[in-house]
Amino acid sequence: MALNLKSSNVATRENRIGSITGYIGTLSDLANQSSCGTLKGCSRCFSQSSTCLSSCALGQLSAIRDVAIIHHGPAGCSAASAGAYYLDKVMAKKRGVTTNTVYVGTDMNENDTIFGSAERLRKIILEVNKRYSPKAIFVTSSCATGIIGEDIDSVVDDVKDEVEVPIVAVHCEGFKSRIWATGFDISDHAVLSSIVQPPRQKRNTINFKNFYESARPEIIEIFKNFDLEPIFLYCNSTIEELSHISESLATTCICGTLGNYLGNGLEETYGVPYIRTINPLGIAGFETWLRAIGRVTDRSEAVENYIEEQRKIYIPQIEEIKKELKGLRAVLGMGPGYTFEVSRVLDELGVEVVWALAWHYDKKYENGEVPPSMKYLLENDVDFEASVADQQNY
Repeated sequence: MALNLKSSNVATRENRIGSITGYIGTLSDLANQSSCGTLKGCSRCFSQSSTCLSSCALGQLSAIRDVAIIHHGPAGCSAASAGAYYLDKVMAKKRGVTTNTVYVGTDMNENDTIFGSAERLRKIILEVNKRYSPKAIFVTSSCATGIIGEDIDSVVDDVKDEVEVPIVAVHCEGFKSRIWATGFDISDHAVLSSIVQPPRQKRNTINFKNFYESARPEIIEIFKNFDLEPIFLYCNSTIEELSHISESLATTCICGTLGNYLGNGLEETYGVPYIRTINPLGIAGFETWLRAIGRVTDRSEAVENYIEEQRKIYIPQIEEIKKELKGLRAVLGMGPGYTFEVSRVLDELGVEVVWALAWHYDKKYENGEVPPSMKYLLENDVDFEASVADQQNY
């Protein structure tokens, strides 16, 4: 991946890594076509198997504490803000912290879409900065601003001298990609280009990107065994914490779809190793993941001792559960970062996967390789019927 942090724009997953939103066949065929580079997605003029990428991008950024999201678009484009605002408050309360993040829509009207509203956007940015004193400001586009060619970059550049905190233009027009997960990449790009600073020292921290700080206490306890402190991204992160993630010993994530862009970006720009393994799900996933962390952080002996201890506790319990699951069959429908990981875990538990659906599919990750989940299934002769984005609700 050639990361260009000087540009505020991010290429879509379709153009950057060949992601697709249409396929029907088998897992082995999907994986083989991915490996040899012949995979092409079905062309669809209509789909109900996705959502707006803006929701993904803004949902990630609004979870950061004490920032301002300025969504430049009509009121309807900010409809998701109510849900994001509520969720962010709930997650902050659960963690026992406070957040003063604000989510502001610029309420573009017909006059704005005809004549532009760059000057009004400029005034809104300055007023938001004055009224709320955020730690950073993300000025985000919408379909409307994209269609009329509103130059939010120039507006942001124009006010930088008047705003003493990081401010960045975020191009998250919903129509730019059929793949909602492009929004994850857009939010990562904004953080990498405007918040993360070059490392001044190395710390015993590991960047852990997951959803809503899930299993935070358990993950913290696991990493204590290796004298590592996880930094959870981005839910409840602070701008100060994010500025130092280039100083971590490694980056890992709960889902390759979620963390791929950030992990590769930190590795390419600052030399922070990105853990590219199957996800920490199931026996094989958990152990493979921990061993990779042990290798890059020089903690292999401690990791092996921990795995041996955990096996004594959990393997007997898992063997008993497998007896209860014997003969069951499963159909899956998930995001691609989980579809081919959970299917692996079910196979490990003796549950037969007869069909798996992914909301989209990334045929190659930023490093040019097939996703580890697919590679694992192929190498272990696991096969079943598979499809991509064909679950039409109507």
